[in-house]
Amino acid sequence: MAGKNRSRGPLDYGRSPWLIGFGILVFVLLYAPIVQLIAFSFNDSKRNIVWQGFTTKYYKVAWENASLVEAFTNSIAIAIMCTVVATIIGTATALWLWRFRFPFKAGAEGVMALPIVIPEICMGIAVLVMYSRIGGWMRTFESGPIHWWNELFSIWPLNLAAITAAHIAFSFPFVAVVVRARLAGFNRELEEASKDLGATEWQTFRNVVLPFMMPGVIAGALLAFTLSLDDFVITFFTAGPETNTFPVKVYSLVRRGVSPDINAASTALIVITLVATVLAMRLQAPSKSEG
Repeated sequence: MAGKNRSRGPLDYGRSPWLIGFGILVFVLLYAPIVQLIAFSFNDSKRNIVWQGFTTKYYKVAWENASLVEAFTNSIAIAIMCTVVATIIGTATALWLWRFRFPFKAGAEGVMALPIVIPEICMGIAVLVMYSRIGGWMRTFESGPIHWWNELFSIWPLNLAAITAAHIAFSFPFVAVVVRARLAGFNRELEEASKDLGATEWQTFRNVVLPFMMPGVIAGALLAFTLSLDDFVITFFTAGPETNTFPVKVYSLVRRGVSPDINAASTALIVITLVATVLAMRLQAPSKSEG
């Protein structure tokens, strides 16, 4: 009788058929466009409106599109470079904010989080204005003896370097947030025990702190890779006239109509993003030994 008279809690309503049906409807509305895009990448129709049969030929068409492959390669190269640099900066920032106490620490944390909270369009315009000023400053030295940037950007093209730097600026705070969240659960007694046993500061960091924070570092790196690979707004403002990334290229093609080869290329990007996201979520999940 006591069980029957117990008042229903908020979690008890999760078994309600109406709530379950509403949840299913929400998921259908959210993911139906993505499922439709993937399905129509196999549609044997150039108009891409009515299903006319299964085919994989448009994946071959997308692969043979030189400009599309070049844009995809640029996006991958930028994402990899952004991931490496943003992971290093973000991890160092997380360690700095986690370990040290200093004046105006709250202000430093707020400034670090600015790229996360400000609208991306504002970030793109700000980077564009800054690059315009830097470009004017560099042109003043073109007739002089200083040409070191020509050799530097012959290794990494100037237009790709500009996009990469912009991507690093908005992605490293995400790495810092993920890594610091991981460090919040670190037991500092382990660090003190390592030092008591004679380990140096570097040995303690390498053998105790770094293995603990590594899942967060990898998860942050995958998040930075995904953000860079999918970015359109900031890339649109910082890309040069002769440089295309995959999102910008797809945008220019979609204005003439969505074709199956665009769906095929977009499906490939979705798969890469999905794999990176799943890996990041699995690495962020606490292990059984920590539970």
